[in-house]
Amino acid sequence: MKTNNKISVIANEKIDNRKLIRASKIILDLQQELKKYINKGHGPFLAAIYDSKGNLVAKATNNVVNKSCSNNHAEMNVIKLAEQKLGTYDLSSYNLSIYVTSEPCMMCLGGIMWSGIKAIYYGVPSNRVTKITGFDEGFKQNWHKEFKKRGITVYGQIEQDAGEKILKDYVAQGHTIYKPKR
Repeated sequence: MKTNNKISVIANEKIDNRKLIRASKIILDLQQELKKYINKGHGPFLAAIYDSKGNLVAKATNNVVNKSCSNNHAEMNVIKLAEQKLGTYDLSSYNLSIYVTSEPCMMCLGGIMWSGIKAIYYGVPSNRVTKITGFDEGFKQNWHKEFKKRGITVYGQIEQDAGEKILKDYVAQGHTIYKPKR
């Protein structure tokens, strides 16, 4: 895994500054937009899918609590919207990238892999999401390497500080931390 020490971004390929600059802008925009969704009862995660030309294909929030469905993570919701819009379950021919305010959980990683999306860019890493919120992000050993084997590019820890602030505010405001009781 490659790292860029200057901004502590990680990637499963040599870091391409053009990709990183684009991802930083998109993720910062998503984090800013997320604030309004949180105030409307959505969970603290937002995802967007873009095509290779920079066109927005779909955007969706996490709405597990307000829709009473444990599968309604932002990534799963945005994949569903993109598939509906494009009329296919196999997004691979569209050369799409998903941008997420935080690292996808294990369920969402499976959904991303099986959807045919070519690249993932995320903000806050799972270990920080868990520490800040208590969400259980799941067991995801070596997922960056496994995605690389499957031809899926991963860049992470993009605009992490801004994303962590939103998660801390979510918790401080008393919003629901959803996880099953064990």
